[in-house]
Amino acid sequence: MKATEQVTLGRTDVAVTRLGLGLAPIGGLFTAVGDEVAHATVEAAWDLGLRYFDTAPLYGCGLSERRAGAVLADKPRTEFALSTKVGRLLVPGGGDGQEFWAEPTDLAPQFDFSAAGVRRSHAESLARLGLDRIDIAHIHDPDDHLAEAVAGAYPALAQLREAGEIGAVSAGMNQAPALVELAHAGDFDCFMLAGRYTLLDQSGLDELLPVCQEKGISVLAAGVYNSGLLADPRPGAHYDYAPADRELVQRATAIRAVCERHGVPLRAAAIQFPLGHPAVASVVIGARDPQQIADNVAMFEWDVPGALWAELKAEGLLSGEVPTP
Repeated sequence: MKATEQVTLGRTDVAVTRLGLGLAPIGGLFTAVGDEVAHATVEAAWDLGLRYFDTAPLYGCGLSERRAGAVLADKPRTEFALSTKVGRLLVPGGGDGQEFWAEPTDLAPQFDFSAAGVRRSHAESLARLGLDRIDIAHIHDPDDHLAEAVAGAYPALAQLREAGEIGAVSAGMNQAPALVELAHAGDFDCFMLAGRYTLLDQSGLDELLPVCQEKGISVLAAGVYNSGLLADPRPGAHYDYAPADRELVQRATAIRAVCERHGVPLRAAAIQFPLGHPAVASVVIGARDPQQIADNVAMFEWDVPGALWAELKAEGLLSGEVPTP
């Protein structure tokens, strides 16, 4: 499968490339990036033919949106899809910050899943991006705010969709059960599922992916390296934004050993695995410099033999029930 192949989401006319660029790293995730490298990274993705970009107000407290917009605002608007998120407003002294953003600004996030908060977030994202339209709006991390997200954020996004101001209504989370609840609570076009359908964690398969397939909700698989462990398994590697425990490192190392027997980098297997399920439309993965985005494309298009997936199942590293590419 080509990274640049395009697919439409759900019942919308929003088209994304099979590989999308996640823009959290250019917001200074874990380490500073700077404007120049961020600009070069987005340009490199464009030059490689990627046409789906995902950002959020949270990422660097607006830095990611500003840096992405500095490049994308000059591109033909009909040629790319952009998603951003709602559910956090950026305000002075906001109390819902995260410690792993390395380039502080004078604003901080504050949860707000109300309809008014969503409309304000949408308008402020457009201003930071320098764009007049957002293709996909994700309700971002409503884990502890699900009732407010259903009663406030979702209707507001549905109205924006009806008015043609956004192309698709979505939610993005690091867990599957709450997305299942949302799938039954509203008319969603897609979901971004982070870290829960990977070589190390297939919990998304239990209920969410079948529900999405049944309802025609496209899934955007993010966090396919589980914060880095599946890119480079070693002590100290991150899993879900924290140092991975020993058992997880050992499991990732065992998966890598199988990959090496087939001449396949672990990263290639990890990035291609989610697309084995028919509900998954695209894989979204971050990059913090042009070299990383070039590597992501190379891994996405690496020839992975079917025998590799069969051996992972034979070794008990994947369930026999898991669909594979």
